[in-house]
Amino acid sequence: MNKNVLKTGVFSFGMSGQIFHAPFINEHPNFELSAVVERSSKKAHLTYPTIKSYDSIDELLADSEIELVIINTPNTTHFEFALKALQAKKHVLLEKPFTVNSSEAKQLFAAAKKYNRAVLAYQNRRYDSDFLSVKSVLDSGKLGQLVEFHLRYDRYKYDIGPKATKETPVPGSGLAYDLGPHLLDAVISVFGIPLEWKKQLGKFRPNTQVDDHAHFHLIYPNGLQVFITTSLLVTEPQPAFILHGTKGSYIKQRADVQEQQLQKGMKPSNPLFGLEDINNQGVLTYFNDEGIKKQENIVSEKSSYMQVFDDVYNTIREGKPYPVTEAQIMQQLEILES
Repeated sequence: MNKNVLKTGVFSFGMSGQIFHAPFINEHPNFELSAVVERSSKKAHLTYPTIKSYDSIDELLADSEIELVIINTPNTTHFEFALKALQAKKHVLLEKPFTVNSSEAKQLFAAAKKYNRAVLAYQNRRYDSDFLSVKSVLDSGKLGQLVEFHLRYDRYKYDIGPKATKETPVPGSGLAYDLGPHLLDAVISVFGIPLEWKKQLGKFRPNTQVDDHAHFHLIYPNGLQVFITTSLLVTEPQPAFILHGTKGSYIKQRADVQEQQLQKGMKPSNPLFGLEDINNQGVLTYFNDEGIKKQENIVSEKSSYMQVFDDVYNTIREGKPYPVTEAQIMQQLEILES
């Protein structure tokens, strides 16, 4: 048995707990899925027979064997629960948004230093196969100097959803705070801190109380223009990534399959997990050094959100820097709250 295993507790066994966390913790050799909070319906034991199910956050935090907690509760609770976990001497992995404002994030980073614990942002979309294909094209240099970078996340949800934490005007609600953290993190992870930015929100569904359309325009050195758009009113999703450079362009549909596979019950250890459909290849069009126009289909490499947990373990046990840095989180929140 691995003596350095990280015994982990999950604060909620809703969709994110069942889909994005428990399967990976359960299969990762360096983690143990020890406990979960289930306030009403007790169902975690049906999938994980040995798991402990607590009735409250406080009960889980009182479990001295648990070293790491995953906070996947409503956005407005992130700061309170993370601070309480750090005070209980637990490491923390926080779902997006990290907090609802930069002031709260600063307090959490200070508390983490005070109690000598890690507080880490869960950004699984860094390991989407489609996004990784974009990074590979950028690294190839075939686009030349990048001029425009367009990033979209489209859905169609005309009706107002039942979740008050998402559909009523409470801190951290609305589409910008729901999908914005993923999109902003992707851009900041590649290009760094922008020189300036603008944010525009829209409300278009009948009777909506929160934004259902968000657009961010970020400007980087050398004139690079970055455009981020997310909407709940797109019936035919547009390409997720459009890149234009001085020598070429790259167009890629949103094609990562991990979420759909997990929803269908596929385990991360399945050989087919994280493999994109061969028909969803990105298209790279560019002029080579001889001035000849070329076109390539880019096959995305297999990817897995298991890498997030590799990063978490390496940071907590090995002391390696976590890929999602404090500066990146602070910049993301400053844009969201602007």
